[in-house]
Amino acid sequence: QVQLVESGGGLVQPGGSLRLSCAASGSIFSIRVMGWYRQAPDKQRDLVATITNGGSTTYADSVKGRFTISRDNAKNTVSLQMNSLKPEDTAVYYCNARTGIRGYWGQGTQVTVSS
Repeated sequence: QVQLVESGGGLVQPGGSLRLSCAASGSIFSIRVMGWYRQAPDKQRDLVATITNGGSTTYADSVKGRFTISRDNAKNTVSLQMNSLKPEDTAVYYCNARTGIRGYWGQGTQVTVSS
């Protein structure tokens, strides 16, 4: 089992920045990929960014150049630095960890971009 706890969400004005963090605990040795997903009201949950154990990253086209995912394997954390935020980035952001068998989700953290 893997437990994930997110932090760092909040309200920010358009053009502002936020940093999300996710701490993993439990069977962390089994984690292969960590990432962030988001879900806006009445929409499906979409991928934002992922990072492998080796540091390879992927990003949704909508966040490329604005968001950066990073991972600290020693601290078992994954972070998402979000810059140049837009109102359309408003969503609940979920941390995800994938092992060879299944995926795990955090409880989510709200990000609201509004003036």
